Amino acid sequence: MSQFGSFLDTETLQFKRVLTGNLELVWDCLTKSEHKGKWLSGGDVEPKVGGKVTHNFDHHSLSGEYEPLPEKYKDIGETSTMFGDVTIWNPYSKLSYTWNEVDNSSSEVTFELSEVGEDKVLLVLTHKRVPDSHDFKIGVSAGWHTHLNILEDVLNQNKPKGFWSVHMPLEEEYEKLI
Repeated sequence: MSQFGSFLDTETLQFKRVLTGNLELVWDCLTKSEHKGKWLSGGDVEPKVGGKVTHNFDHHSLSGEYEPLPEKYKDIGETSTMFGDVTIWNPYSKLSYTWNEVDNSSSEVTFELSEVGEDKVLLVLTHKRVPDSHDFKIGVSAGWHTHLNILEDVLNQNKPKGFWSVHMPLEEEYEKLI
């Protein structure tokens, strides 16, 4: 299974990763702020369909290392906040919510979980309605790839590498793939 995400169509990005842990632990990493904040973003996921989702992004906090923000992301800033709404809430198997993009459009992110062995969980992440911009697709692909790498590090109790030192080389790889 490739670590790289792929576009299923022009606006749907998908990643598949086998993660260490059980369904409850991985679900907590998706839904509980104290866990989600270690790999993706701080902020709550209200546990019901229609519930509010908050993402407080601070990429430096994910590794504890300060790295200068790449020039191309200076307009976003060191920290940012995004909101969404839960559209599917099936504990330990499927979570989906809207993701409000910087261009004021709304995409949808779905996480599907299934056990694939003792302490192994298959995570299928599908990001639908990704804006149709080549640069945006590269950034989103590298972003999810980096966040999933950090999730793997967290679950394996390894110290994550700095976000931007992983993300920017991945952008170069996705430039070749997209």
